[in-house]
Amino acid sequence: MISSETVTSYLERLASKAPTPGGGAAAAMQVAQGAALVSMVAEFTAGPCFRDVEAEAEQIAKRARILMRSALYAAQEDERCFGQLSNAYRIPKDQTVQRSAAIQEATVVASEPLVSTVEISAVVVTLAQRLLVIGNPSVLSDVAAAAEAARAATRTAVVTLQMNIAALNDQKHRERLSDTVNQAMATIAEAELLSDQVRAAVTV
Repeated sequence: MISSETVTSYLERLASKAPTPGGGAAAAMQVAQGAALVSMVAEFTAGPCFRDVEAEAEQIAKRARILMRSALYAAQEDERCFGQLSNAYRIPKDQTVQRSAAIQEATVVASEPLVSTVEISAVVVTLAQRLLVIGNPSVLSDVAAAAEAARAATRTAVVTLQMNIAALNDQKHRERLSDTVNQAMATIAEAELLSDQVRAAVTV
């Protein structure tokens, strides 16, 4: 379980020939780090100098920690769901109808953790945007770090989502995942802008 293993153990598994964890789990782990960084910045936005925004920062920290745990769950789900997809592809090719149906179903299921990763990333960026305004300037660079983590997670998720879209026959599922990709591209643009804004602020 990703959520209970050491960082070294996770990375060793990621680096191995094992089919999981892979890119989807890595994307979720990236946004988990982004959420953690948002929480950290919010935690540092406390004390007499931040009296007017301290309560808001506390709520941001709480929400970010929930997102962090949700991202960890998405990473674990990605690993589990990809295993199901791999099993579907192992069905003998002479069982055409059964194999095709299993692959289609498993592809839809395997897309869900990626959708979650994109949705979590969007919220992480939104919280980070607020911290750019109210956050402790001493840790402002970590706002950019959070945005970049969310951006990387979203970009990574998009690659696999686009592959899944191409593999699906059902138009309803294709359109839903395409909407997620569009949301992801908007989040990527917002994250890049936020990172640029932080760099401009810290280099003045």
